[in-house]
Amino acid sequence: MLLLPHLRSSEKIEQLRLFYALWPDKATRDALANLQFSLRGRIILPQNLHITLAFLGNQPAWLLPTLRTILERLNFPRIDLKIDRIGFFARSRIAWAGMNAVPPELSELHAALRKELEKNRIQHDERERFTPHITLARKAIRTETVSFAPISWHADHVALVNSPMSGAGSLYRVLASRGVMQ
Repeated sequence: MLLLPHLRSSEKIEQLRLFYALWPDKATRDALANLQFSLRGRIILPQNLHITLAFLGNQPAWLLPTLRTILERLNFPRIDLKIDRIGFFARSRIAWAGMNAVPPELSELHAALRKELEKNRIQHDERERFTPHITLARKAIRTETVSFAPISWHADHVALVNSPMSGAGSLYRVLASRGVMQ
């Protein structure tokens, strides 16, 4: 918990573990969940499947209005994604689904969101390289190449999500969501 100098040690500021993500519709989520049957590891709950655009980590709850405003200001088109590959991050033992070709609109959305976060001086994961992916399993064991028909995802929702840590794992809660501008 973050303590401010003018607060007594017993007065703690509520912290939320937050991120922005592309949030799939039910049909896309179901298709992604079907990919998990061929994986070995701790399978991610289907309702938690998403593509992280920016991980904010622990943030004070009083920052939520600013984070919602950033979401409202994002201008993004519907992005057609073709999920056509399974990958594996060896160091973190994560099995994931992703794209062989990342649409420029997705990279532009990511860059626009980072720019807004930086403009508002909000700390976030600032990795140089954006590798859009959907985590399918953690503590995964690399398996043989998985063959599957590509999944078409018409991504049209960005969400601000809270991911509290618990002994049972995370169950994500969408705090705010915005669809594409018509």
